[in-house]
Amino acid sequence: MSIWKKQHEVGSSKLAATHEWPSQINTFQIFTLQTLNFSCHLTPNSLIPFHFDPRSTKSSCMASFRSRSLPFASSRLMQSTNPVHSGAVEGRVGGNILRRFRSIITTEERVQKLEKEGTHILQEEIANIRQAFTAAKDKFLKIPDALKEMPKLDPKGIYVNKNLRLDNIQVYGFDYDYTLAHYSAHLQCLIYDMAKEYLVNELRYPCSCLKFKYDNSFPIRGLYYDKLKGCLMKLDFFGSIEPGGCYFGRRKLTRSEIDNLYGTRHIGRDQARGLVGLMDFFCFSEACLIADIVQHFVDAKLEFDPSYVYQDVNQAIQHVHRSGLVHRGILSDPQKYLVKNGQLLRFLRMLREKGKKLFLLTNSPFYFVDGGMRFMLQDSLGDQDSWRELFDVVIAKANKPQFYTSEHPFRCYDVEKDTLAFTKVDTFLPNKIYYQGCLKAFLKITKWNGPEVMYFGDHLFSDLRGPSKSGWRTAAIVHELENEIRIQNEDGYRFEQAKLHIIQELLGKLHSAVGKGDECEEYTSLLQDLNNERQKARQTMKDMFNRSFGATFLTDTGQESAFSYDIHQYADVYTSKPENFLFYCPEAWLHVPYDIKIMPHHVKVSSSLFSR
Repeated sequence: MSIWKKQHEVGSSKLAATHEWPSQINTFQIFTLQTLNFSCHLTPNSLIPFHFDPRSTKSSCMASFRSRSLPFASSRLMQSTNPVHSGAVEGRVGGNILRRFRSIITTEERVQKLEKEGTHILQEEIANIRQAFTAAKDKFLKIPDALKEMPKLDPKGIYVNKNLRLDNIQVYGFDYDYTLAHYSAHLQCLIYDMAKEYLVNELRYPCSCLKFKYDNSFPIRGLYYDKLKGCLMKLDFFGSIEPGGCYFGRRKLTRSEIDNLYGTRHIGRDQARGLVGLMDFFCFSEACLIADIVQHFVDAKLEFDPSYVYQDVNQAIQHVHRSGLVHRGILSDPQKYLVKNGQLLRFLRMLREKGKKLFLLTNSPFYFVDGGMRFMLQDSLGDQDSWRELFDVVIAKANKPQFYTSEHPFRCYDVEKDTLAFTKVDTFLPNKIYYQGCLKAFLKITKWNGPEVMYFGDHLFSDLRGPSKSGWRTAAIVHELENEIRIQNEDGYRFEQAKLHIIQELLGKLHSAVGKGDECEEYTSLLQDLNNERQKARQTMKDMFNRSFGATFLTDTGQESAFSYDIHQYADVYTSKPENFLFYCPEAWLHVPYDIKIMPHHVKVSSSLFSR
């Protein structure tokens, strides 16, 4: 290539004085002219441009080369108009042309030889990949022993995004719902039914909506709803739509439909203002109800604005909580909705014995928290003991996330009279309950510095984003983490993951070996077989978690999800329950694993296991 470039520069300098090169001319054309030893005066029109691709081995390329090279010589002879010197010119140039033409013939033969060799090498490479694929499929019939011997992850482990020294943590703060309180699967049905009744009775939605039933197999946490287009979707770590996780109502959209709607799968988290995230544990019923309403309107051929659907459903969900409907429903049958938890009491008492300070900060009203804590701990607490004695400060109706940025004062709550005091709160007294308030006043009263405080919560935005930005350490409680790790520990899942990695490697080799324009029947057949096998492995792993959207933390392609991104950004550590900290020493140093790229609880099963 350097020789061509040098001769290009020489050729350009000779012709620049009289004419400019045509824009289409390439390096090989200049090299050809120099080889033919043209010393005559050429016009741009006498240069017949052509394209030469060094990789191309088509016979038509050489035919084009022949037909476009020879006219250069004839045009050179035709331009000799001096009768005195014409003979000398013909003798000198003619001999050069004959000698150079022989070199052109030799070049054509070399290209034809390369064509045969290149085709042979390409076919051999495809055959090798096909052979490796066939051998891999034979091994897919049995789970390798090496895979069974891989260590299992702890479903109740603490997973670390940022290094954390527990001996530096002097203050432990807790949210209530889905953090201290454990709920059964019946709760989502209760919220769903109450919200749909509100839509029909208060917002005048069709009475046929009352027939809807909550489907616990449909939603997962961390989905996004597009208020502009009405799609419920799952995004990956980089903000791209998961091809198999985008629904309009209850119908899954094809990849072509996604492309037609959005132009590209990548819409970004920050740029997509029309998207709303469904991040807490109450979002299950909300996501399901949104999808059911959209599907109902589609089936009934009713025109609707997707933003109104979200606005109304969200209003219904908020009403269920703020009106106390769901709180009273839970307390009316705690055995059905709440899960007793003696380990929680043990964990809180352990922290007290180690001299740690504890506080409860929740948006729920006190009567609901009190009723739930009494039920969950009644088998562990003594008759004379009170759960309130476990906490130095109890704050209810805190109005998070505004709590972290507002300047609302604290109000002391009278439990007996159900009223708020009018006196200024400048200190937190034992066995008292406080409402509202703000982070600024909280820090001023307690004198608890940010880095020594760790707050536990389940909602990434309402519970953890504010504390994280304020300097507190944060612990995300993700209940579904426990089940997802158990699935990842199963031999069947790891087997499918190893298969997927093998197929991905073979696809990478195939794409590297075959360039555009070199496709052949063998290549097309192998590509289709590999893609089919990859899709089967992806679907099998997806169905192990959730048929509609797959795993909470992973996409079908193996990328981390957008929910993983938010966990990684706002949670220093994450686990399934606060009491999992019982399995760790209170002075432990929690480190980020050295070999982890993004999420520390994800295991990467190597394809090399099949070669052992």
